[in-house]
Amino acid sequence: MIDDRIPRLFVLTVSVWMSACVSWAAAPEAAADATAREAGPPEGDWVLWYAQPARNWHEAVPLGNGRLGGMVFGGTDRERIQLNEDTVWAGHPIDRDRKGAYQHLPAARKLLFAGKYVEAQRLMQREFMGPRLIRSYQTLGDLRLEFEALEAPSDYRRWLDLDTAVATTTFRAAEATFTREVFSSPVDQVLVMRLTGDRPGRITCRVVLERSENGTTQGAGAGDLVLRGHADQDGEHRGVDFVARLRALADGGLVRVEDAALRVAGADALTLLLTAETNYPTLQGTPGQKSQAQLEAAAAKPYDQLRAAHVAEHQRLFRRVDLRLEGPPQEAAPATDRLPTDRLPTDRLPTDRRLQAVQRGAHDPHLAALYFQFGRYLLISSSRPGCMPANLQGIWCEHIKAPWNSDYHVNINNQMNYWPAEVCNLSECHQPQFDLVDHLRRRGAKTARDVYDCRGFVAHHTTDAQWFTSPIGNTGYGLWPTGAAWCTQHLMEHYRFTGDRQFLARRAYPALQEAALFFFDFLVEDPKTGALVCGPSMSPENSFVAPDGKRAHVVMGPSMDQQIVWDLLTNCLEAAEVLGIDDPFVQQARQTREKLAGPKIGSDGRLLEWPEEFQEAEPGHRHVSHLFALHPGHQISVTRTPELAKACRKTLDFRLAHGGGHTGWSRAWMINFFARLQDAETAYQNVHALLAKSTVPNLFDMHPPFQIDGNFGGTAGIAEMLLQSHAGEIALLPAWPNGAWPTGYVKGLCARGAVEVDLYFQDGKPTRAVLRAKQSGEHIVRLPRGSSLDRAIVTGPQGGSTARDSEGRVRISAMPGQTFELWLK
Repeated sequence: MIDDRIPRLFVLTVSVWMSACVSWAAAPEAAADATAREAGPPEGDWVLWYAQPARNWHEAVPLGNGRLGGMVFGGTDRERIQLNEDTVWAGHPIDRDRKGAYQHLPAARKLLFAGKYVEAQRLMQREFMGPRLIRSYQTLGDLRLEFEALEAPSDYRRWLDLDTAVATTTFRAAEATFTREVFSSPVDQVLVMRLTGDRPGRITCRVVLERSENGTTQGAGAGDLVLRGHADQDGEHRGVDFVARLRALADGGLVRVEDAALRVAGADALTLLLTAETNYPTLQGTPGQKSQAQLEAAAAKPYDQLRAAHVAEHQRLFRRVDLRLEGPPQEAAPATDRLPTDRLPTDRLPTDRRLQAVQRGAHDPHLAALYFQFGRYLLISSSRPGCMPANLQGIWCEHIKAPWNSDYHVNINNQMNYWPAEVCNLSECHQPQFDLVDHLRRRGAKTARDVYDCRGFVAHHTTDAQWFTSPIGNTGYGLWPTGAAWCTQHLMEHYRFTGDRQFLARRAYPALQEAALFFFDFLVEDPKTGALVCGPSMSPENSFVAPDGKRAHVVMGPSMDQQIVWDLLTNCLEAAEVLGIDDPFVQQARQTREKLAGPKIGSDGRLLEWPEEFQEAEPGHRHVSHLFALHPGHQISVTRTPELAKACRKTLDFRLAHGGGHTGWSRAWMINFFARLQDAETAYQNVHALLAKSTVPNLFDMHPPFQIDGNFGGTAGIAEMLLQSHAGEIALLPAWPNGAWPTGYVKGLCARGAVEVDLYFQDGKPTRAVLRAKQSGEHIVRLPRGSSLDRAIVTGPQGGSTARDSEGRVRISAMPGQTFELWLK
């Protein structure tokens, strides 16, 4: 992300967040702890819970059905649910391509090959770069409930159950117990809130549906509110028109419209239903019919039916994976004298108190597991088939002008959102990312032709809901033509994990081909080496000190570009082999890959980020782009390219020693890097640092400000520590920190080759692995370090077999539906 170009509003937002975090960390705990003692923790393993209402947005809990989201604050006499709908974007399609810019490519390349970097980037800035515009993803508005003043509420607690995707608030007041449940149903496409009390007639409130700008609310009928409006940016860049509909259904009592709000009096219970829609993608016509039909359909169903259908659909995805992590006995419950609570074990403390303990150095294995499952929960809630891709904030954004527009940064952030999709058994949730690639193909073909005079398609560092692909803004972040190529990696990974040949043939391979065609035309020979290099380009958002002492960023053949192109061409060749294709395109892909300039090791043993060994302007830069080949790529691995892997390790050590990993998503990437290097202890240290330094009370990741990529990257990193399959084998517990997590299990992770895996460990030793084959295939299984196979049990259809090779690995020949149980010693 672009740290040095944050508008003043964003700086103020970060300052407010930092002040809030200080007050959260230093807040008097007695009152909250007293409430915790009275109420106690809710039931369930996967629960975020709190002993007080949210004081700011970073303490509210997120709900979502893929497209309709809410942030629930859990107030007693004032409740707020901040709302989002995933197509509420400012902006409309505009052309920012600099047509004919390719005429200046030969001059820019000549300057770069001559070492005149600043002159070349000035030329590219002047002739290539389109305007950077502020046109943001935006909040839909707020649902607010105002209650009669409650005298000294007690027994308060609120929680988000990740297993049911229901947020609950309970408390006692005026000799009654009140309960409120909220969820966003993927089945009925409605956000539902249910308010009950254990005494009749106690629900009296005012209900408001509002938006801070460009929105008007009117009453409709006896119990409906309708919010209509549009998204724009400071009066410009008009985007979608939207509508949100709210209906109040009371059990007993009265409901009436009063001053564009609802007044509820004396109800035994109250159900609120909210639907929303926009006129995206056409931006034509007036939205309203679909949301009205959804509201009527939901209103015709009992609350229990709405809730049961929602929970069942959520659990269909969420319950595919289970993770249990236990620490050593002496660390299972850190000293509670540092936490003035009621002596609850650490894993039963309110979530914010657990984070405070971790910040003070405590180790909380269950919190790491909760964070892992929270990442899976967020992906389920923000990225379902037919929805928009998860953006920089997933679907949860309270802003009109969000940081970085809450857009789709495809120079790592968007891709990181989807790292956990396949390995964490949420393949369906990957679908919106494939839609993004299809959108980029359409706009990117024009950019490739008009700007670069190339075939295929291209995209640069970012895009938005209109899927622009132009190089925009400053060359220091915007002149980077490999964004689309990186995105296509996700289609190939989907095939590798699922074995879906139809998907490979119809969707993945055509996109890979088009991405490769661009580089067939764009790559040029380095006059010094004869190798093919990509450029003019840069290493995302980083810079170097040129030999003349000037700071620069544009070069020919930055390491990340070379690695992405190698990955793209390798994916093309693998896909072609699976599909039985060997045509001129495949032959050119093979020849081009052979001529590509590859990774280089510098004089100090580190992997080079640029084609020459330049002085680094920011030695602790947040991006570690030149290690793409280690993760998420597979060009470098511990087993296949050990010398390059050692160079990656030296690169990471240097970057961290100079302050790297300081943003949430960058820290999450560190987990994945060290997992790929099979360094369990350092990977675990980065998990702990992610929780201690970059996580706020609701477990959202902080860049700062909030970016959801760190949540997804952290989840993927924990999965990489437990299971890997990128290097031609299924590696069991390759970076498992058996000292920090000596006992536990993971069930339901996925490996490439369409295999589902369970792993068990006890007292620091692996005990058992279970592999379930979804299709026929040959697999090599690398056992955990220090383990050997005791016995193997094969169940299911006939025909499978196991054998050990000379390295102690287990070779499996699998048939669909077979289960292989490997007992370890």
